[in-house]
Amino acid sequence: MEIKINQLVPHPLKEFGFEQSEIWKNEYTFSSGNIYQIVAHSGVGKSTLINILYGDRKDYDGEVLFDGQTIKNYSLNDWTKIRREKIAYVFQGLHLFEELTLMENIQLKNVLTQHRTENQIIDWIEKVGLKSHLHQKAVHLSYGQRQRIAVIRALCQPFDFLLLDEPFSHLDEVNQQLLIDLVTEEAAKNNAGIIFTSLHEIHDKRLSNVIQL
Repeated sequence: MEIKINQLVPHPLKEFGFEQSEIWKNEYTFSSGNIYQIVAHSGVGKSTLINILYGDRKDYDGEVLFDGQTIKNYSLNDWTKIRREKIAYVFQGLHLFEELTLMENIQLKNVLTQHRTENQIIDWIEKVGLKSHLHQKAVHLSYGQRQRIAVIRALCQPFDFLLLDEPFSHLDEVNQQLLIDLVTEEAAKNNAGIIFTSLHEIHDKRLSNVIQL
């Protein structure tokens, strides 16, 4: 899958100059199989960009193309199919159900997709250091623990691109590395791409496509 951006400018950010941006008022192509790290301070549109790519925002000038087709012409049915089969997304707000357990939050997605086995999911949970919290309610977990749950839940579907909005913001270096290991490994298995946002550049040779927003 290829995502091409052409002269994109969100309406709320029209007054910004963007002289240094590699995305806004520019051309850029994201290709599946690659990992892209979008770095910027708060207020310049990191979440806005991810929401545009997910089809949640349409208040922009310019063009976004999925495999050569403009997404402005997509119907609700088109977006439903894309979000089910092509693009997985972890919102910055995570969207977990606080009264459900760690495992129940993940299984909500997997019951719909039937994409992963329970053993696969438990293996992922163990890899990111959360197995001892398997039956703990989300409301009692730290934000960093919730971030790891949300990422695992997103992996419970097919995808050509995984969109992550500041997925490592509340993780220490050890847990950040565990989560990076997991998402890069799973993306590589399917030749999928990853686009994630961050306030600061994460130095890892696998995350070498660093884009200044």
